[in-house]
Amino acid sequence: MKNIPKVKVGIVAVSRDCFPESLSVNRRKALVEAYKARYDEKNIYECPVCIVESEHHMLQALEDVQAAGCNALAVYLGNFGPEISETLLAKYFDGPVMFFAAAEERGDNLIQGRGDAYCGMLNASYNLKLRNIRAYIPEYPVGTAQECADMLEEFIPIARAVIGLSNLKIISFGPRPLNFLACNAPIKQLYNLGVEIEENSELDLFEAFHQHENDARIPEVVKDMEAELGGGNKKPEILAKLAQYELTLLDWVEAHKGSRSYVAIAGKCWPAFQTQFGFVPCYVNSRLTSQGIPVSCEVDIYGALSEFIGTCVSDDIVTLLDINNTVPADLYQEDIENAYPYTQKEIFMGFHCGNTSTKKLSFCEMKYQLIMARSLPEEVTQGTLEGDILPGEITFFRLQSTADNILRAYIAQGEVLPVATRSFGGIGIFAIPEMNRFYRHVLIEKNFPHHGAVAFGHVGKAIYEVFKYIGVAVDEIGFNQPKGMLYRTENPFV
Repeated sequence: MKNIPKVKVGIVAVSRDCFPESLSVNRRKALVEAYKARYDEKNIYECPVCIVESEHHMLQALEDVQAAGCNALAVYLGNFGPEISETLLAKYFDGPVMFFAAAEERGDNLIQGRGDAYCGMLNASYNLKLRNIRAYIPEYPVGTAQECADMLEEFIPIARAVIGLSNLKIISFGPRPLNFLACNAPIKQLYNLGVEIEENSELDLFEAFHQHENDARIPEVVKDMEAELGGGNKKPEILAKLAQYELTLLDWVEAHKGSRSYVAIAGKCWPAFQTQFGFVPCYVNSRLTSQGIPVSCEVDIYGALSEFIGTCVSDDIVTLLDINNTVPADLYQEDIENAYPYTQKEIFMGFHCGNTSTKKLSFCEMKYQLIMARSLPEEVTQGTLEGDILPGEITFFRLQSTADNILRAYIAQGEVLPVATRSFGGIGIFAIPEMNRFYRHVLIEKNFPHHGAVAFGHVGKAIYEVFKYIGVAVDEIGFNQPKGMLYRTENPFV
């Protein structure tokens, strides 16, 4: 994917000066060897200049990893570790940091070969808190070389999202459509996250679109669209306009990203868009999102932010859907009840008009937008992408600032069922365990809007860690709690 960071983690081993330095040296080497044996060695850099035992060593290591182009840091306790120097290293490093520690290797080497990093992690965490330093600490942060290599690999997508957010600009074209107050976007929390926001009028976009009317690149983009759609190209007459719009957005991104490296777009798509532009932007939105430039519908700024986080974590295409409608009883009884372990209340249809990439649809047609065509001439509603969403594992999630400026989020893992929806738009039948309770006590109780970001895979573990790292309070991160685990607002007598 483009438009997301490439992560290079500098591995710095630390040592308490009353422990043999060789413990940290050898354990760092073993960690690096284990990582290279299983994962891409381009993701890491082994700091060779010193084992950090003092502030002087800390400065040496910091200079070395910065010179090596590292944008993330892994502080590895090969033994107990120097609590001040190791946390100062995290403080002065400009990027996401993780802390983890080496387990003892052998029962016959617990005198000169014992490192006590299990104890050192406690002091490290205490010192990080004293200095208000954010760091990622794995769920169980002490392990063998191979276990620590696995922890390091799990840190990569977390670091990618944190780095991306600190260099992100969200470009919006608004204002939001009438009756979409649910997609409110207090921008203070964006700045707190390190995200820039550029809010534009849709008239600005309209002017830029007309300036691309005779763009020489349009035929090439049309050809690419034709190849992508194949037999699903039901409105070939609209492709030139869609190509013109796609080039408008891409050129706007390049001209307006400024000091930022990454961009997401919160786009306008109705009510006046289709009558003035002469089409709907859904298919173009899907194409940019498939390139790693998320485009949310209905000027949903926090939807675009959520999509970008999902893109960074999954290194894959995401989408934004309405948590839309229930599944009728007859469809459930015919196609789901005896084939899948979900009740009717644990399934729903996720839908949007047509912004999901062709690569995430079982089949597709680019045609007119049915809902809008009910009240407008059909010819101005062309440009939506319809099809059933690919079956498989998904993570439904969202990060949102409330109207009173509190960061709140949810994460729920589930799947898209391989069951025909019998409906229209970009749509799928989603199954999430205990969805009925999650719907009531998280989505409704916490006042979330109807838009949710979808990552194609189970990446909830990483997204949860990203949310914690960027400062979302853990009691503000909702999830689909299993049976027997009551929500705070749940009636225990039901």
